[in-house]
Amino acid sequence: FDVYPLRTAQTMGFSSGFSIANTGARYALSQTQETHSMQGRPIALDATLAEYKQNAQFAKFESVMLSVLPLWEEVKYEGHKWALTIDLNACTGCNTCLVACQAENNVATVGKEQVARGRDMYWLRLDRYFVGENENDPQVAFQPVGCVHCEEAPCENVCPVNATAHSPEGLNDMAYNRCIGTRYCMNNCPYKVRRFNFLDFTGQVPETRRMQYNPNVTVRMRGVMEKCSYCVQRIQESKISARRDGRRMRDGDIKTACQQACPAGAILFGDLNDNSSRVSKAARLDRSYKLLPEIGTQPRTSYSAKIRNPNPEMQG
Repeated sequence: FDVYPLRTAQTMGFSSGFSIANTGARYALSQTQETHSMQGRPIALDATLAEYKQNAQFAKFESVMLSVLPLWEEVKYEGHKWALTIDLNACTGCNTCLVACQAENNVATVGKEQVARGRDMYWLRLDRYFVGENENDPQVAFQPVGCVHCEEAPCENVCPVNATAHSPEGLNDMAYNRCIGTRYCMNNCPYKVRRFNFLDFTGQVPETRRMQYNPNVTVRMRGVMEKCSYCVQRIQESKISARRDGRRMRDGDIKTACQQACPAGAILFGDLNDNSSRVSKAARLDRSYKLLPEIGTQPRTSYSAKIRNPNPEMQG
């Protein structure tokens, strides 16, 4: 709604003398928060500082990695082993990572009507959770969730055309020109991070709008599945650059779009096989955990649980 008629040279930021009246009209709002339910599973873990000092391993006790037999022979990654970590302590829920991902990967803007139908196209979503039982002043936890690149990916073994498969470096890749849109992978994903392209959102785009697309990322067509790729185009670009310079890749050479845009530095990306890398150190923190490890998917993305330190004098 356009509120600029209320903003004049004399009232640039604040004004008074206005009133609000109930028109009796109804207006439908579209939101993505309730679209992809996790069935009440505790995936955004947090604790107070006192609870953390009492049990520093609380995240691992609440997110238990069970011994589940693999579906196929497990891979030993001799080269790179890419991974992403997200620190819930630092995340403020600003949504900058979502915007950066959309711009970097040519993710279509589907509009309000499609979002209302549950057809949002964000590769990265931001979940919001209310913590505690105080309805007057609830605590909020934010958690960015994209494709976690499972080692035992449930999406891969149901695709009839092998359009989604694992790379030698542990990425859960998508071959868009092979996908026939069965959506089996979408149904089989326990994290609800895959998106189906219902309509041709890029076919009628003006030429000036096409110029904003990232030329290093495929512009998808109608009828295919989409998801986070760990910004694989940036990975390849950094590998080629390092090879051209005749050197080994260094920690920090690759920054995903979400990591680069995050103002709080909550997202880290790197090689788990490099024990000195920031992502490897973050994955070894005592408050590090993975989403739904009990189902045996072995996610590559990990999270660092949130620690709250409330002032006791402010309680109540």
